[in-house]
Amino acid sequence: MENLEISTTRKIRNRIIPFLVLLYVISFLDRVNLGYAALGMNKDLGLTAQQYGLVAGIFFIAYFIFEVPSNMLLHRVGARIWLARIIITFGIISAATAFVQNAAQLYTVRFLLGIAEAGFFPGVILYLTYWFRKKDRARAIALFMTGLGLSNIIGAPISGLILDHIHWAALASWRWLYLFEGVPAIILGIITIYILSDRPSDAKWLTDKEKAWLKDELERDNQGSDSVNHSHSLLSSLKVLLDGKVVLLAVVALCVNIGMYGLGFWMPQIIKGLSSMFSNTMVGFLTVIPYLIGCVAMVLNGRHSDLTSERRYHSAIGPVIGALALLLLSFTTSPTLSILLLTVTIAGLYSYYGPFFTLPTLFLREANAAVGIAAINSVGGLGGFFGPYIIGAVKSATGSVTSSLYVLAGALVIACILLLTLKQEKAKETHLEQATNIEVGTV
Repeated sequence: MENLEISTTRKIRNRIIPFLVLLYVISFLDRVNLGYAALGMNKDLGLTAQQYGLVAGIFFIAYFIFEVPSNMLLHRVGARIWLARIIITFGIISAATAFVQNAAQLYTVRFLLGIAEAGFFPGVILYLTYWFRKKDRARAIALFMTGLGLSNIIGAPISGLILDHIHWAALASWRWLYLFEGVPAIILGIITIYILSDRPSDAKWLTDKEKAWLKDELERDNQGSDSVNHSHSLLSSLKVLLDGKVVLLAVVALCVNIGMYGLGFWMPQIIKGLSSMFSNTMVGFLTVIPYLIGCVAMVLNGRHSDLTSERRYHSAIGPVIGALALLLLSFTTSPTLSILLLTVTIAGLYSYYGPFFTLPTLFLREANAAVGIAAINSVGGLGGFFGPYIIGAVKSATGSVTSSLYVLAGALVIACILLLTLKQEKAKETHLEQATNIEVGTV
């Protein structure tokens, strides 16, 4: 039985995760390439710092509105078709950004991009629950979310090189950036239809014995997920949205993403401002450092969370580390120390994600998990509006981003405090060898 468990889990992980990581790299690259394009785009379009903050954030307003409906549709029509639709449409819209001529057009395209991409991340998180047991999910989620860092590790130097060296056909380099990073999404969206299987029962690459074992394990998992009963009704969906546990986790996600996206969208400009000697290419390579370390921290923390079956502290420690690093960052002007502190901040924030997104699946079953995870992520996504906008507004008013770092740090501290209010209970999963697990307590 142990050999079957190990071999099946490894086979699923090796088959599904690498492709999902690739999709996440492309999707997140199409979302955050704005940060690199801004190095030339803001001047060409005459954008103020506050306007740029709004451009970065308006994506998440659309994302918030359409996230829950998108994830409900994914659960109904199947992950393979719906994820492919998401990827193809946001690839088309991202490439179309290359042709905007003013701030109003940029606002419109970014809002449409949010509509197109809504549901991708929570859809994948839900999809992973179809394939991985609770005790394996933090690592699976963390491995998937390495795409978050890889999109910057790969995209940052490429974006810098494009900005410095590609000026073809009388198009500005930042316009080529959108074209080069939008087209791969369209291609991968088509490939998705042929690569992914909706459920283990559809996977021709699993044996009947492996399918039966996984089916039994997942059914045993769901027997413990009775905090919110499994149902497809509208009333049940509304109950999920109003459930205290879901609301608390949504606020946590909002606070963390204020720090995450506030820093992420402005990082190229922050690093560029550290020294007049930094070219766009140099900025791209320096940006790799925080995200490379962040990926390592994410995987290690997710793996340790699975080994110990502990979720609360593994989720909470990262935001508070990030908050402390941001506070220290506001007091230094040294380029070397600044990059070190940016690295610590990103590592702290990235390490939070794997354990955090296992929490909803501890008390929500499949249909309700589709609603709950999407609700948590969509509210959390609003942090992508508030974070960049706060920095932009503060920079417009003061000429510096320093004061805004206090706001970002404060949001991360609130997230940590809320996570520590979660209640530790005995595990309900009878197949786990560990005696205890972290469940979400009553709010």
